[in-house]
Amino acid sequence: MSPTVLALLSLSVAPPQDGGLLASEWRLVLESPGGELPFRLNFARDEERTSAWIHNGEERIPSGPLERKGDHWLLNLEPYDSRLVFRVSDDGALISGHWEKSLGGERQARLPLRGSKGGEHRFPLVAVDSEQRSRLAGRWAVRFSSDEALAIGTFACNADGTAAGTFETTLGDYRFLAGAFDGERLRLSCFDGGHAFLFDARLRADGSLEGDFWSRDSWHETWTATKDPDAELPDPFGLTTWTDAVPLSELRFPDLLGEPRSLAEETFSGRARIITLFGTWCPNCNDEASFLRGLHERYAKRGLSILGLAFELDDDFERSVRQVQRFRERHALPYPVLIAGVADKKEASRAFPALDRVRAYPTAILLDGDGKVRAIHTGFSGPATGAAHEHQRERYELLLEDLLAEGRSK
Repeated sequence: MSPTVLALLSLSVAPPQDGGLLASEWRLVLESPGGELPFRLNFARDEERTSAWIHNGEERIPSGPLERKGDHWLLNLEPYDSRLVFRVSDDGALISGHWEKSLGGERQARLPLRGSKGGEHRFPLVAVDSEQRSRLAGRWAVRFSSDEALAIGTFACNADGTAAGTFETTLGDYRFLAGAFDGERLRLSCFDGGHAFLFDARLRADGSLEGDFWSRDSWHETWTATKDPDAELPDPFGLTTWTDAVPLSELRFPDLLGEPRSLAEETFSGRARIITLFGTWCPNCNDEASFLRGLHERYAKRGLSILGLAFELDDDFERSVRQVQRFRERHALPYPVLIAGVADKKEASRAFPALDRVRAYPTAILLDGDGKVRAIHTGFSGPATGAAHEHQRERYELLLEDLLAEGRSK
């Protein structure tokens, strides 16, 4: 935790004046290296506390509670170990402060924050006609400068110029992006508490897109895209393989009490099993957690067992346990989680040598009742991907139905 926040926490809690925040909606801006990265936030108060919701297009992310620390406000953004620290102007109309996020150890991301109360859009809007909207709407084949693999962009635009979309990759998606399109320039942003994304692109004369992507306070790359309704990603069930280098019984990781546990223990067995390699810091893993909770609710009574293996930002075991506990509480997870190691993919591959390598968080391993691996799913397509998310759900359900049926026949 940063010195700023430690200092704030040492202050006594002030009386519950809300500085004009309560039951209000705000347009907030993170000052990223690429320019304004806007998002929307609204506050509401019940009898016990003030809570907040981050808005990204259709997405509403619960955050908080909001705390008063002297002349500052502190909004914790779980489970990402990040927070907004800010002041409210005397007239209750303006916010100034910063967003900070722990990256493990002493590392931290930090961006200035400012904002105003009201219903302004993320970016200035210009009305666009149907022909202009059609130039953007649809499916695009995308190339990011840092990655040789293909990505898929899907975008839509309304007559008032508001735009939305996302990018799908073999590792996961960029969640719900929202912004504006003026017929030539596309700007989209997303802030979920743990990630701050800004995309800025222009349509070229040949109908392609050329743009920049900024993430947090340090990452920048360029990207290009061409309209392609048939663009497809590789099958996520065909990217990672099981090596049989070690049996399940030799894969051992500590539980949240520090006790070593073997993946072959009867406690983790079932007619069908899912073992997911994830991190609490990962937005796609947060999407997957809600998805797996739904599978547990549907299939646990028929014999499905789920186990999480957490790969966290550093090797501080106590911090990792705290993060996992917050993650489990946030998603009301009914299945156990072990602490598997650090998130670095090379280190994770060494810690889990049963895979040819760890390519993405999350990676889900589906096993039958005998502990034999039957499928491995790399990455996760979250709700922002629409049809891809539903197709993913259908494939999981078909696999589980088959595995559970086999288990009954034995």
